[in-house]
Amino acid sequence: QVQVVESGGGSVQAGDSLRLSCVATGRSTSMGWFRQAPGKEREFVSAINRGGAKRYNQDFVKGRFTISGDDAKNTVYLQMNNLKPEDTAVYYCAADPFGSTWPVDSEKKYSYWGQGTQVTVSS
Repeated sequence: QVQVVESGGGSVQAGDSLRLSCVATGRSTSMGWFRQAPGKEREFVSAINRGGAKRYNQDFVKGRFTISGDDAKNTVYLQMNNLKPEDTAVYYCAADPFGSTWPVDSEKKYSYWGQGTQVTVSS
C-alpha cells in the first residue's frame, strides 16, 4: 500500500505562481497530477517517470506548469506559473507503482491517490 499526500495549494491572484508537492510512502514508477474543477470531471495535468526521463503534459499547461521529481524523497512537484482562473480546481497526485505504459495520462493507470489540494485563482 502506497500513501500519497499533496500539499501546497492555496488561493492566489491570476498571474501568480504556486508549487504543489506530492510525497509517496513507497517507490513508484511514475507519478502524475490530475485536477477536478467544480462540476467537471477529473482531468490529467502532468506526469513524470522515475528518473525524470519521461514527462508528459496536457496541452493546456504547456509553457506554464512544470513537473519535476526527487526520487530520493519519493516526491514530485508541480510548479504552476501564470495561473489563470480556469486553473481553479482540486489537484490530485497519483502514483503508479506497476510500470504502466506511457503516456500515463489515464486515471486507470494509477493505483494510489492523494486526497487532493485546493487551488483557487481569482481574477
